[in-house]
Amino acid sequence: MDEVRVLLELIDEKQLAAGRLAGVFHILIGRKITKEDGTVVSNGITWRELASVLKVVKFDKKLVEELSEDPEEAAPRDREKMWYLAIGLAKVGSVEAHAQADKLAALLKPLGYHVGPAPSTVASSPSNAKKK
Repeated sequence: MDEVRVLLELIDEKQLAAGRLAGVFHILIGRKITKEDGTVVSNGITWRELASVLKVVKFDKKLVEELSEDPEEAAPRDREKMWYLAIGLAKVGSVEAHAQADKLAALLKPLGYHVGPAPSTVASSPSNAKKK
């Protein structure tokens, strides 16, 4: 979890999350992240783990505004709960979150991080199978 914290601190420091918050969540929840040397940063984390580390990192809560939610009204005394709610609002499985994640992955590459492909959400169906 320390490597995820370091990555989030870098994203915050470089201000890479602005306009890409759903993409940040998408990457951390559903993609494998490695460093240039092959060190695994994450194989994906749960919403609860992500909310917890966002709280620890003191990630900029104003970013939640891009998800159409007022951060002052979303559990202001409980920062972890606010982040958990924000993750839900982000619709991390959406096409938009996927596109934001791809853009963010390109920005992370020169910083020494490789972000794997998005998990497949399309299962093969019997109708696609060759009929005999």
